[in-house]
Amino acid sequence: MTETTTKPGISAAIITSGDRVLMVRRRVKEGELSWQFPAGGIEEGETPEEAAVRETLEETGLKVEAVSLIGQRVHPKTGREMSYTACRVIDGEAHVADEDELDSVAWVTLAEIPGLVPYGLYEPVQKYLDSELTHAKEAH
Repeated sequence: MTETTTKPGISAAIITSGDRVLMVRRRVKEGELSWQFPAGGIEEGETPEEAAVRETLEETGLKVEAVSLIGQRVHPKTGREMSYTACRVIDGEAHVADEDELDSVAWVTLAEIPGLVPYGLYEPVQKYLDSELTHAKEAH
């Protein structure tokens, strides 16, 4: 087995509420990234969706449920297998629950994302957010 096949995939939770999406700022930058979506390694026997729900709770204290898998790719900066899961808030208030990993959490608008993630989002995630957040904004 090569090194890349033994590393677990990473699952990211794309959590929207109204016209905003939850982002977290990591204490240790991964490549150029400091702001990102709640995410972490997929554990053995876990689906990407289950990992997204678990990681969100561990990192932010927010209970969410997986709605759908948005997409998967090998991340161009890290070379890790990435899964992106759309999630809906069930209960709780987002906060820094894992102080070793996170510096802060924020509910951000679509317009704020380019300032936080300068090289852009994975296209299916961007399309999902364009649809979800624009629709929510128009509903207000």
